[in-house]
Amino acid sequence: MNVLIVEDERSLSHEMEIYLTRQNFNCDVAFNGKSGTDKVLTNSYDFVLLDLGLPDMDGLDLLKDARKKGSEAAFIVLTARGEVEDKIKGLDLGADDYIPKPFSLAELHSRMQAILRRKHGLKSNTMTVADFDIDISNRTVQCKGQTINLTKKEFDLFHYLSLHKNRVLTRTQLTEHIWGDVLEDDYESNYIDVHVKNLRKKLSAHAPIDWFETVRGVGYRINI
Repeated sequence: MNVLIVEDERSLSHEMEIYLTRQNFNCDVAFNGKSGTDKVLTNSYDFVLLDLGLPDMDGLDLLKDARKKGSEAAFIVLTARGEVEDKIKGLDLGADDYIPKPFSLAELHSRMQAILRRKHGLKSNTMTVADFDIDISNRTVQCKGQTINLTKKEFDLFHYLSLHKNRVLTRTQLTEHIWGDVLEDDYESNYIDVHVKNLRKKLSAHAPIDWFETVRGVGYRINI
């Protein structure tokens, strides 16, 4: 999943980037409001970690503009400002959570996982798709108690498609959210299709997967 870190304190930004990359997120970084705004309005992110005290603008203005332009990212406000008014204003503008500085990176990750659960209606860090149980925290997939050996990208594909079940995800969307870059209409590049083919082969060895659909010319859908 894609994360944008908008934080002018470079040491903290670097720490968050390293930590979240180890947690299998794709991270972009912006050190000021203008750069952050450009990235939010150009790219598709699952999360934006937003400092309020940016050198060139108030982070709340960035949040307001992003929501106005239709950004669907989950915004977590990070700030040393503890005023209740700022917190209320940020939440009213569409922030999904608010973490005062200093904070632990483990807590940040936990808050991100909680937002994902709320957004997708999950009660825990596990989810079931037909005969398959997905453990989001441990990044494992089991079928009837037997663990399936998936690569990192195969797990990411299955997890992301499962979170958006019954919705067609294009190859571009899958590229953005799992690989962290965008295909430039290069449909001769079939690496997504190869990963999907390998994932299907591994899943189908354990149970029927007729619900794992190819939408010709568009992308893929888990239709359950």
